[in-house]
Amino acid sequence: MAQAQTTHAATEAHGGAHEDVGFPPFKTETYGGQILWLTITFAALYVLLSKLVLPRLSGIIEHRRTTIASDLDEAAAMKSRAEEAGTAYEKALSEARARAQALAQETRAKVSAETEAKRKELEADLAKRLAEAEAVIATKKAEAMANVRGIAVETASAIVERLTGKAPPPQAVEAAIDQTQA
Repeated sequence: MAQAQTTHAATEAHGGAHEDVGFPPFKTETYGGQILWLTITFAALYVLLSKLVLPRLSGIIEHRRTTIASDLDEAAAMKSRAEEAGTAYEKALSEARARAQALAQETRAKVSAETEAKRKELEADLAKRLAEAEAVIATKKAEAMANVRGIAVETASAIVERLTGKAPPPQAVEAAIDQTQA
């Protein structure tokens, strides 16, 4: 029984034996106060948000909007400058190619002209040497041909002498050789 008295004493200490304890917002006796405090809290939060927070947020948003717009304008300007630089680069590159081709053509023509001049000089030198060599050959041939007649006369005389045992007269050998050449 001592235990029952302890439980009963603990229950009485908390406010009575069997009071109906419910969730306070659901109690109809306190609706008026709850609505009043809800209205006051809502109004205070509304004023706080509309006067302090929302102006700051709209200022931040507007600042971001202008920053983004200026960044986009700057990016467009940079893109334009980059395109102009690219166009200038392409123009300079094409001019450099044209100059390089002109220089190569000029060098080719110059080298070709020098080669042609050297070739003509060599051909002239070779023609001169050839003419000199032909003149020397003609001279040697004439000398040789002059000696051939004498050699032919001597050889024919030697052959006739060997065959017949007596030397023929030189005028007869020369007449016979002239007759064979004609």
